[in-house]
Amino acid sequence: MSAPLSNIPEALTVPEVMHALRLSRFKVYDLIRSRELKSITIGRCRRVPADALRTFIDHQLEEAA
Repeated sequence: MSAPLSNIPEALTVPEVMHALRLSRFKVYDLIRSRELKSITIGRCRRVPADALRTFIDHQLEEAA
């Protein structure tokens, strides 16, 4: 299941997550605020680890099944 995401960097920017999930900026930040999507802050920059994105997607697939 991680094959489609294998070419992405280890830490994604919010716009990269928006593109990957086809979601709005508001929705991505909402997922981060609700802790459904884990992220880190480096200085003033928000990054989403690639593993956190994979975990989020896997969790969504499990809930949909």
